[in-house]
Amino acid sequence: MSGLKGGIASVILFCNILVVFSAMMPFALVKLLVPLPFVRRTMDRVLNALAQSWIAINGWWIALMQRVTWRVTGLEPLRDKDWYLVSSNHQTWVDILVLQKVFAGRIPFLKFFLKRELMYVPFMGLAWWALDFPFMRRSGGGRSFAKDLAATRKSCERFRMIPTSVINFLEGTRLTAAKHAAQNSPYRHLLKPKVGGLAMALAVMGDRFNSYLDVTIVYPKGVPRFWDLLCGRMEEVVVRVCEVKIPQALVTGSYDADADYRRQLQDWIQQMWVEKDGYIAEVLANTPNRSPAIS
Repeated sequence: MSGLKGGIASVILFCNILVVFSAMMPFALVKLLVPLPFVRRTMDRVLNALAQSWIAINGWWIALMQRVTWRVTGLEPLRDKDWYLVSSNHQTWVDILVLQKVFAGRIPFLKFFLKRELMYVPFMGLAWWALDFPFMRRSGGGRSFAKDLAATRKSCERFRMIPTSVINFLEGTRLTAAKHAAQNSPYRHLLKPKVGGLAMALAVMGDRFNSYLDVTIVYPKGVPRFWDLLCGRMEEVVVRVCEVKIPQALVTGSYDADADYRRQLQDWIQQMWVEKDGYIAEVLANTPNRSPAIS
């Protein structure tokens, strides 16, 4: 039965992607070929409406396939007219759909930092560009943080004019037991945070962000794989959102040139990471009959 559910959900998801992204292409091309402000604004409204419909349909088929208990806190003070810097722990590809569902209509559409190379992925690259996803160059090969910053700042220019939510997974990758062991992570349920991407976002838009949203996602019955979600085997999701004021020193400092700034940023994140790790442990400890993973 779960395999049948998975097949049906896969078809719905594929059709959702095909229809919505096909509908986006004409508007994305107009936005690309006619770079006039009033044209871009009109195209942006249509493109964002299509993206929101994609999220809504995903929420519909998730609810159709399974009864999920959602325990979400911290959304009440949020506004879709503000600017937010968002970060979350990362365990599974399911996290992205969870974040989109939880924040839909609460804050501006989530923008993920993407590697610049992804801009050239057929169709998807144009869709991400059309939705104003910021493309980042990665330091390396002789590139400096300053050059990366200049390229990223250009990618984010429009975000200073319209309310925006920028999300960054500080762990840099999904948590697995192997990665946790390889890092010798000091946290029980998290990988070590990497603050370079966060520093980049603060340097580009720090003075625009109203606050930092520290998001913790917990799957008390076991971390689901994407196939588990499709098959209707995700039972419960706990999402805690903590709105945190960004210290002024982290808005005005320089990550590249100031060792004290780097230390302050790392200390700020590590304090939240310690608290986040403890919260995850508390949720899991209070979950009866929990399993370490869904299989």
